[in-house]
Amino acid sequence: MNFTKLLRPLFAKRLSQIDRYADYGDIIQQETLIGLLRKARNTQLGKTYHFHGITSYQDFTGRVPISGYEELKPYIERTMQGEQNILWPTPIRHFAKSSGTTNDKSKFIPVSAEALRYCHYQGGADCVALYLRENPESRLFDGKGLILGGSRAQNPFGEAYCGDLSAILIQNINPLVNLIRVPSKQIALMSEWDTKLEAIANSTIGQRDITNLSGVPSWFLVLIKHILTKTGRHDLSEVWPNLEVFFHGGISFAPYREQYRQLISSPRMHYVETYNASEGFFAVQNDLTTPGMLLLIDLGIFYEFIPLGGTLDQAVPLWEVEAGRNYELVITSNGGLWRYRMGDTVKVLSTKPVKICVSGRTKHYINAFGEELMVDNAEQAIARTCEQTGASVLNYTAAPVYMTDHSKGRHQWLIEFSKQPASIEEFAQRLDQNLQNLNSDYEAKRFKSIALECLEVIPAKTGIFDDWLRDHNKLGGQHKIPRLYNRRDIIEEILQYNNR
Repeated sequence: MNFTKLLRPLFAKRLSQIDRYADYGDIIQQETLIGLLRKARNTQLGKTYHFHGITSYQDFTGRVPISGYEELKPYIERTMQGEQNILWPTPIRHFAKSSGTTNDKSKFIPVSAEALRYCHYQGGADCVALYLRENPESRLFDGKGLILGGSRAQNPFGEAYCGDLSAILIQNINPLVNLIRVPSKQIALMSEWDTKLEAIANSTIGQRDITNLSGVPSWFLVLIKHILTKTGRHDLSEVWPNLEVFFHGGISFAPYREQYRQLISSPRMHYVETYNASEGFFAVQNDLTTPGMLLLIDLGIFYEFIPLGGTLDQAVPLWEVEAGRNYELVITSNGGLWRYRMGDTVKVLSTKPVKICVSGRTKHYINAFGEELMVDNAEQAIARTCEQTGASVLNYTAAPVYMTDHSKGRHQWLIEFSKQPASIEEFAQRLDQNLQNLNSDYEAKRFKSIALECLEVIPAKTGIFDDWLRDHNKLGGQHKIPRLYNRRDIIEEILQYNNR
């Protein structure tokens, strides 16, 4: 029986709602904002900023300041200690552990019941709905999905459940969904990555009905290679012949796409990009033939956009964004985040409906010489260079080497190859040229090597990035290496591992 065909009609109504984004995006977002304000008007924050008197976006921006984690941290910590009705009216018992700030090793993002149900889970359902529309031949529900997530963690205050967002989602998932998901909850929530890797492999190798994967590309690549080694196979399609789609997010897929094509040869295989984070489920690729993701605008999140390089008071709502521009993302959510700076930068690709791509992190870039190199430039350049040289990259990080009295500045790239190029020097030259082709500011600084010399590539020993993550208790799940950093502290640490 074709269960996927039977279930398709359940998604029809939702697809018609999503189709309204193009013509009614402004109305949907304004209704979202007013709904959030009404819901939270009797919270401590709502009383402080007089939510009851806010009737428009202009009122909202005039009363509520844009803030980062540090500004909200005191409210979040009180909630973690058991106080309620501070940021959001319904009890908050879950906190998603996320990468930290300058002052904190980790951030703890509140996850309300509304955020779980109407944002995170609904976003996942929307992802499936849009994929099924794109792939009429799908048999997605005729097998199981393998979700590779993070682990639980202890709440430093002892009053609530903390962990990676993926662990919180698995912990609270509908029991019916567990029937079509692997591995078991016990394995999925293991905290020790190496043990979890082995357990997932052992529990899934014999399940030939796996149809879909969900997770971070870099960590899934490790799992896939481990499974192929254990089975003696060279193609994952031989292990899971019904596999048809990988829902991926967290990092750019560009540097990994060719490796996945080599490891999964099935012509039926599809790749769907998602943009979800501890703070919410934001966007999903709705057209398998073109890049870019559709911003999901009715999941309880109100979006604002600060033009890259602009000031906070230049933030604009969704209906005022311009195609082709980069923005810093600001959200107001049904998890109790108010005008919260995500730390992500996005490029708006279209406006009716709004489609975006993640262009980087506000702290993950290199601009030591005015080159303004963003993560999306780096990912595209790496992918092109691998295609040109036949190399495959597993992990990398880059940072500036500053000018001295005796030398010019340059970028230094530490790259772990799964397939090394014939010539590191040629790889570096091609990477440098591809960056110039993608970024006019970098090209200008590289002109005749007046301000910048050709970048340097240092091959990394196998496993040193994992070793660094392990030593920082970040191995597995949602954690990732910072791709670009404007300071040298991270690359210097990892170089020490490389020199051992």
